[in-house]
Amino acid sequence: MTTSTLTVLRPGLVDYREAWDEQRRLHEAVADGTRPDTVLLLEHPSVLTAGKRTEPADLPIDGTPVVQVDRGGKITWHGPGQLVGYPILRLHDPIDVVAYVRRTEQMLIDVCAEFGVTAARSDIKGRSGAWVLADDRGPDRKIAAIGIRVARGVTQHGFAINCDCDLANFDRFTPCGIRDAGVTSLSAELGRPVTVAEVLPVVEKHLTTLL
Repeated sequence: MTTSTLTVLRPGLVDYREAWDEQRRLHEAVADGTRPDTVLLLEHPSVLTAGKRTEPADLPIDGTPVVQVDRGGKITWHGPGQLVGYPILRLHDPIDVVAYVRRTEQMLIDVCAEFGVTAARSDIKGRSGAWVLADDRGPDRKIAAIGIRVARGVTQHGFAINCDCDLANFDRFTPCGIRDAGVTSLSAELGRPVTVAEVLPVVEKHLTTLL
């Protein structure tokens, strides 16, 4: 999809390192002004990635390999059944990274709402992303994660929303370094399969919130 201000690419299932290389290529082009703001929407084969704030206690205890990346945040999992978005966007001056994170959260909350899932920002300082807040089914549980980097005024990395992924993948480590909350998905909350293919056009529709 291409609009006057935003190009959306849907490359499908892409190895994490290959997608990271493509992010860097796109980032350089957007920062140089040779291409418009661009968003990659894709899935990854199963992979653990660790942001700059990851601590040793957060890492998997079974020796699973972890890709060290230059985004903010801690460790997380990407894999089949999770829609990952990498917005490569030029932020307006004065650059306000927190405001961009809040716009990303709002987009994710709005996407969840379209599927009948009530998500919100966490009440706990320092916890980004979209959350299903504690209820009779359990404690706060993250349904969508955010981890970004801004260089030369242009964003990199982005968000991941759990659609119908195997949540057992999060049991091998401490997701985002948070020990007193859980992880969920659209499928788990609704009790029916909600695929990446079903979620992708809804996310695409709401991407203008990021601008």
